[in-house]
Amino acid sequence: MTWSVLHIIGIIAYAASGAFVAMQAKYSIIGIFVLGLMTSFGGSVIRNIVLDVPISEIWDRQTLLIVMITLTTIIFIERKWVHHWNRWGFFFDSIGLASFAIHGALLANSLNHDLGIIMIASVFTGLGGGIIRDLLAGRPPLALKEEIHAILTLLCALCIWAGLSSPLELTIIVVIVVFIRLLAVQLEWRLKFPCNRTEVH
Repeated sequence: MTWSVLHIIGIIAYAASGAFVAMQAKYSIIGIFVLGLMTSFGGSVIRNIVLDVPISEIWDRQTLLIVMITLTTIIFIERKWVHHWNRWGFFFDSIGLASFAIHGALLANSLNHDLGIIMIASVFTGLGGGIIRDLLAGRPPLALKEEIHAILTLLCALCIWAGLSSPLELTIIVVIVVFIRLLAVQLEWRLKFPCNRTEVH
């Protein structure tokens, strides 16, 4: 499976995650499209603002077509099938996290930015859409509750900064990120900062 295929899966996953969150919130068809589009493009909008790149450049025809086909298909799915997304959503969402973070890092790197900006671009592209999605759905953003999401986007940025950019290398990065995220969710990994400790009375 090549990098381009994984990125397409990531685009579909992010669009679908926005749509299914909207369905869980019992939003209308408009809500499904709004959350799906915001999840797919919200992070890229923030990234382009930070990098001073025209926002109009995110409207890639192929990406927009994939998102619209995904969302149009989902509106014909009954709400009772949402639980299937709950079962497999983390896997596909992890592909989206990795591919979007890599995409943001690649853009910043192509503009000859330093490591700090590449990291910021990777974080915003990988996490921004999901944060906006959760806020619009009225729930705490998952990316802000678990550190592993941000850590993995930073890992993607470091790999791009280190010169790993061939299709095979990008594919390997995605596989590693997906594996680590699924393992972290399964084992409930958290960084042991004092603010994360639960007080026992």
